[in-house]
Amino acid sequence: MAEVSFQPGLMISDPRADYTLVDSGDGRKLERYGDFHFIRPEPQAMWAPHESDWQADGEFLPASDDDGGGRWHLNANVPQEGWTQHWEEVTFTAQCTPFRHLAYFPDMDPVWRWIRSNMEDMEASQALNLFGYTGVGTLALSAAGSNLVHVDASKKSVSAARDNAALSCMTERPIRWIIDDAAKFAAREVRRERRYDAILLDPPKYGRGPDGEIWRLEEDLAPLVESCGKLLDENSRCLFLTVYAVRMSALAIGSLLQEKLLHLGGTIEVGELAVREQARGLLLPTAIYARWSSGKTT
Repeated sequence: MAEVSFQPGLMISDPRADYTLVDSGDGRKLERYGDFHFIRPEPQAMWAPHESDWQADGEFLPASDDDGGGRWHLNANVPQEGWTQHWEEVTFTAQCTPFRHLAYFPDMDPVWRWIRSNMEDMEASQALNLFGYTGVGTLALSAAGSNLVHVDASKKSVSAARDNAALSCMTERPIRWIIDDAAKFAAREVRRERRYDAILLDPPKYGRGPDGEIWRLEEDLAPLVESCGKLLDENSRCLFLTVYAVRMSALAIGSLLQEKLLHLGGTIEVGELAVREQARGLLLPTAIYARWSSGKTT
């Protein structure tokens, strides 16, 4: 039976070469992505900024309605096709996207490191990255020695992930690149009686599959986690689930993992992801998480 810890924890992304949260406040944040600085909306930055005059290469201005739209205002020196960045062994392209982010999620840094730490004594471990996006997390796990299955519903995202693998000189690594609806793929893997040592789940609030499938987090997360629980066994190591931008508690998704993964034993923990601001050391929350680990080593 799994041991459940509902004492919330923190996984903090500190300033580093590829990304730094420089300053934040008044509903915005100033970030450095490689050589460029950007300003983006951040409703949770309710405090006053450390500096009043931010200098940036671009700013995302949200739309006046609640539909989540908006557009970038960029200086001429920001490459429209993106620029090269690095995370440990991984080289990838960062880019200003229409969805206000920059083609990877730097606050996932401690998540990738945690999964790698759970797998470091294994040879040729099998890992599944659902909603794999542009593949930085997939490549981070692959670089540590895991065999990967990378799944995303977006053909464009999977193409970008393959390009990032080429930039990282990792095209020969054992990675399967799959364009598919994550829930359907996981259900098929259960029917195939496949198993994995680690699963990374980073689902959006809303999305569409390649054949028009509709993903709604509140409705579809529970059956997906149930499928994932069936893809793990007594020799598996970990599962990590992140949830962004929804009215949901870390305790709720922790209880979901408790129900669906109880048979695996091990430990379930919950908490928040956060980024440490460089200016004052303030912690800016970005997501909630629930994670399972077996505690096993070989």
